[in-house]
Amino acid sequence: MTGQTFIPKTVSFFSVAAPAALLLAFSLGVAHQLGVGQGQTGADPALAPETVIIPDHAFRYRADGEFYRNGFAVDAPMVQKEGLGGLTVMKYQVSEADYRRCVDAHACAATSQADRHGDDRPVTGVSFDDASAYARWLSRMTGEVWRLPSHEEIAYAAADRFPDDALGVDEDSDNPALRWLADYDRETARKAASDPEPRERGHFGENAYGLADFAGNVWEWTTTCHRRVDLATDRTASAVSACGVYVTVGQHRSPMSDFVRDPKTGGCSVGAPPANLGFRLIHDDRWYARALMRLRESGLIS
Repeated sequence: MTGQTFIPKTVSFFSVAAPAALLLAFSLGVAHQLGVGQGQTGADPALAPETVIIPDHAFRYRADGEFYRNGFAVDAPMVQKEGLGGLTVMKYQVSEADYRRCVDAHACAATSQADRHGDDRPVTGVSFDDASAYARWLSRMTGEVWRLPSHEEIAYAAADRFPDDALGVDEDSDNPALRWLADYDRETARKAASDPEPRERGHFGENAYGLADFAGNVWEWTTTCHRRVDLATDRTASAVSACGVYVTVGQHRSPMSDFVRDPKTGGCSVGAPPANLGFRLIHDDRWYARALMRLRESGLIS
């Protein structure tokens, strides 16, 4: 308005600094309660398993989930990523001997007698819940944070050994019989090549980064929820996820319910079931990893 002068309101340093100090103090208090930056009494990092470091690299993988267009199943699209940075992952799958230590500590559920093949063999007959319990136990024992990988992280670590489930059928074809026949041929070949006996560590060799035995005959649990994706004609997509059903990866990918230990019982497996269910873990060195772990243990987040 004419004839008036705007006089800015003076903001004192105290009015800004005090709330900031209170917020900082609260954050530090929460961090202390969650154990951020603290070691764990009695923990022994020497108990940590052998690992490999996956260097930062660009990679491609077939997207997870079931994809449909106009009501017909189609191949999932390829995903191109520039990299995820360095990733520290167990060189081998968790062994029977490793897992038994958790059972002996009453932190993990025992496997069945039929799933015991030898201390140097990967533990099999374990559910997603079993694998998660082992990760929590190992984290407590080592004072570090260990967790299951996501589908994308295991694709990153496996690199050229990661499976491509594409059938190669023209997605624009309006003849569903073509895909049905291709799927039948693939499933028949998978069943004929089935080799369910778990092998000793190193039997299936290593990839270029030293990751051992991936895509042998043990499928590995991931934290990625299975999903159905409907692709529109304009290439947009709508997805429905089913958490409680997780992607497992081995010679091919297979969704399994979190409680399933024996993949032959079905679960949510599509097509030829995995020969065995096992797992390996990632070492989580993010600065907030311990806080996330404590929040999950407390039930505050899933």
